[in-house]
Amino acid sequence: MSFLGKLFGSKEKESLDQGLQKTKEGFLGKLTRAVAGKSTVDEEVLDNLEEALVGADVGIDTTVKIIGRIEQRVAKDKYLGTSELNHILQEEIESLLVEAPDPTYKDFELPGGKKPYVILVVGVNGVGKTTSIGKLAHQFKRAGKSVLLGAADTFRAAAVDQLTIWSDRVGVPIVKKEMGSDPASVAFDAVNSAVARGVDVLLIDTAGRLHNKAHLMEELTKIRRVIQKVIPDAPHDVLLVLDGSTGQNALEQARHFTAATQVTSLAITKLDGTAKGGVVLAIADQFKIPVRFIGVGEKVEDLLVFDRHEFVDSLFKLNG
Repeated sequence: MSFLGKLFGSKEKESLDQGLQKTKEGFLGKLTRAVAGKSTVDEEVLDNLEEALVGADVGIDTTVKIIGRIEQRVAKDKYLGTSELNHILQEEIESLLVEAPDPTYKDFELPGGKKPYVILVVGVNGVGKTTSIGKLAHQFKRAGKSVLLGAADTFRAAAVDQLTIWSDRVGVPIVKKEMGSDPASVAFDAVNSAVARGVDVLLIDTAGRLHNKAHLMEELTKIRRVIQKVIPDAPHDVLLVLDGSTGQNALEQARHFTAATQVTSLAITKLDGTAKGGVVLAIADQFKIPVRFIGVGEKVEDLLVFDRHEFVDSLFKLNG
């Protein structure tokens, strides 16, 4: 079933094109230089292509995989020309992006039979985690859903304050306690409140500290355990937020969090301010976790539901 008609209107596509502008300018510029004056895909073209991919922060492992696949296709078709390279590259990149196994969040719809739908949001401080929660709350509300926020990042006063500002801004209620409270107790209260209010979706913010993997694991396990006392199959999604502008550092964060807890989906933010948008490919390829959302701007509507075909199309579009 295709959701693209509803999901990607001209407004969303325009945001995506603009958000990837810096990445595609660098990437396509290098790609153009890679094939300049060449009629066939030879070793030099592949070397230059490799440089273009690494420069866009696609990462060594994923780049080697893409180059290997193109080499196989070149070997199969001896007359493969540089004119076909763009198309083949698009196909290979798209095939690396993990397709979500279900259409959850397409047009901000939710799966039936799970009410409240509980999303546990994880990620280090500074990646845009709390802002992403605010934007998600807005998008779900706009789609006609009732939303509740849980401020379980109790180690930073700023995190609770920031989430409270978003709660006021988008007009959704929040469950919070004073700074230093037990995060699991906030999560527990938030889930109970969500059940009592009959809300459609509960978004729970969590602390973003990374000094100690064991402590992080323990804390997230405890939060998960108290949530399950109320709703046995929750959280329904553990959403890891990563800052796309940090490139390979985002990969390190993904390694850390996937080791500490079961992550089921990804949101990659701040792609509009960087030429490193290729990191989306590296993360999706290495962790085999679907990218659900990408942030391509400051506006509340600029957190887009990720679609791999539209993403790759925008990446290769010269004018956008």
